[in-house]
Amino acid sequence: MPALLHALPDYALTTVFGTNKVAVWAGTLSSIFRYIKRVNIVWKIMVPTALSAFFFSYLGAMSVSLIPKETMQIVVFILLITMAIYTFIKKDLGKTHQHLKGNSREIVKGIIFGGFIGFYDGLFGPGSGSFLIFLFVRGFGFDFLNASASAKLINMGTFTAALLFFIPSGNVLWNVGLLVAGCNILGAFVGVFLALRYGSDFIRIGFLILLVFLIGRMGLNIFL
Repeated sequence: MPALLHALPDYALTTVFGTNKVAVWAGTLSSIFRYIKRVNIVWKIMVPTALSAFFFSYLGAMSVSLIPKETMQIVVFILLITMAIYTFIKKDLGKTHQHLKGNSREIVKGIIFGGFIGFYDGLFGPGSGSFLIFLFVRGFGFDFLNASASAKLINMGTFTAALLFFIPSGNVLWNVGLLVAGCNILGAFVGVFLALRYGSDFIRIGFLILLVFLIGRMGLNIFL
């Protein structure tokens, strides 16, 4: 998203968002199938979570023009810093995996998580996968590997819902979106291979590096 905002300064924000969603949708879809073969997804929780995320993502996409981008950047910037500090301090966070039973309390918690992240992803987007991973690790006790796989599944729903708004409204630059999508797919294959090979410890390090990158990039946008 930051790269597209920089590369497409003459286009409306909704068009940049729609083009970005095409690219990340393709990359996410390519990684989901490999994850599903190797990771035990808690479908009883993830299906209602994905449906909630799908619905609220569409609402978020419809609200893009209603909330100032600068306000969202500051809020997300603070949340990313909080997540990075917490993850760094909690050395054992996400190293073990808690097997959930899928009771009503866990399902409701998943629906709330899905709704929150879905609306944010449709509205703004950057860091939504990181937020999901953090919520699944902290809220459900997943390890980073299972949290990453589950986050991809939910993101698939949010990206699809957002595209149902952006495509009919003509807010996608297909030549740019498809080119970036191809690169995203290649990156996804490499990322999933490394995640499955090296496990949660590797993903935790990558998660922290990604947070630092996002914090740095947003900090430059806000303060410079």
